Amino acid sequence: MSIIARDSSRIIREICGLAPVMPVLVVNELKSAKPLAEALVSGGIIALEVTLRTPVALDVIRAMSEVAGAHVGAGTLITADDVRAAKQAGAKFGVSPGATAELLSACEKENLPLLPGVATASEAMKLLARGYDVLKFFPAAASGGVTVLKALSGPLPAIDFCPTGGINANTAASYLALDNVVCVGGSWLTPPDLLEQECWTEITKLANQATKLADCR
Repeated sequence: MSIIARDSSRIIREICGLAPVMPVLVVNELKSAKPLAEALVSGGIIALEVTLRTPVALDVIRAMSEVAGAHVGAGTLITADDVRAAKQAGAKFGVSPGATAELLSACEKENLPLLPGVATASEAMKLLARGYDVLKFFPAAASGGVTVLKALSGPLPAIDFCPTGGINANTAASYLALDNVVCVGGSWLTPPDLLEQECWTEITKLANQATKLADCR
């Protein structure tokens, strides 16, 4: 078991505990970075996952990291190069859809706390053996959702999850009610139309509504 991995999960647990929802952000324009982060933080959502799915993602991480109160991480980490680039951009944590030995080693070497993704018990057990006990359950809805997470809680009581994928404002509460769920990930706080129209006040309202889901935990 890796001490670095255990420390990584400890930090990830703290980050996941900052708010009931961690928004999964796909930002296409750099100009949206700061006002978007400010809107989310104003609404009480302060742990932000910026996915590396757009050409400006690393610059978005840099810009959002300047917003007071924001805890900015990099999502969709796939390779060691992704990890190094995210770290250099100022990401405080990483999120991945899955986990490879190369990715885990890169995060441990760069001292970047990681929320690694799993979809099965075997994947979860391998990560637990390495020291990771807070995992991303992905794709949550397609992988069985609440039913599977309930089933995993019996044989794997040492593991907690951040389910992501197919979760929305109507289903988030059912996940957060589970004892082995620390937060949920979702994109419903930042609908593309609101981003495009720069409706930051509306996004703040959605963020504020999401914070009320804390009562479900």
